[in-house]
Amino acid sequence: MRVRNIAFLRVSSGLLTLVSLSGFFNLAQAQPSMSPCQPPQSNEYLLLVRTSTQESQEQLQRTLPANTQFTVCRYLEDTVTRVSGFKRVEDANDWARYVKEIVGLSAYVLRPSATTVSTNIPSYNPQPLGEGYAVLVDYFNQPEVAGKLKQLLGSDVGLVSYGTRPYLLVVYTNDQSKANSTLRRLSDRGFLSMVVDSRRVTLLRPVVNF
Repeated sequence: MRVRNIAFLRVSSGLLTLVSLSGFFNLAQAQPSMSPCQPPQSNEYLLLVRTSTQESQEQLQRTLPANTQFTVCRYLEDTVTRVSGFKRVEDANDWARYVKEIVGLSAYVLRPSATTVSTNIPSYNPQPLGEGYAVLVDYFNQPEVAGKLKQLLGSDVGLVSYGTRPYLLVVYTNDQSKANSTLRRLSDRGFLSMVVDSRRVTLLRPVVNF
């Protein structure tokens, strides 16, 4: 009788293990993958904050106002928190600066444009840029930022006007991947940068020499 009970327990244990493993794999298959971030609405700026861990996501959410619209999604190869609803680039920039300096998370402002562009920048001023992507850096009236960017990227930077404010122009291209990868690189180095619709950008100087 005892041997039979032991055998039954062993069989039952094996069945429980199989059931548990089956449930685990079913659960893993049922979990959806991270959805890609949705593009912004018309006349809207997005704040993307790199939040690859649950801890960083909760840290950011505690910082945002109660009525803030945000979602966790995938942007390129990163897990980010997408904060929407910014109608002015100045407001989005202020929040990006706050998240970087106070919260300590990597953040950048994005407004994509599904258009094409010629990468040749005219040499005369002022000149509105055409359709495409422009990667801009807020230099806070500190001329030395241009030198740091040139040293980092190995290329000249220009001076542009966007939203009535001056910015440094780092990249002007029709390649969205190039614009976004440059944005990530600048953000990782601590520069307050953004990708904008280049049709709203006016070129003041193709090369700056402060």
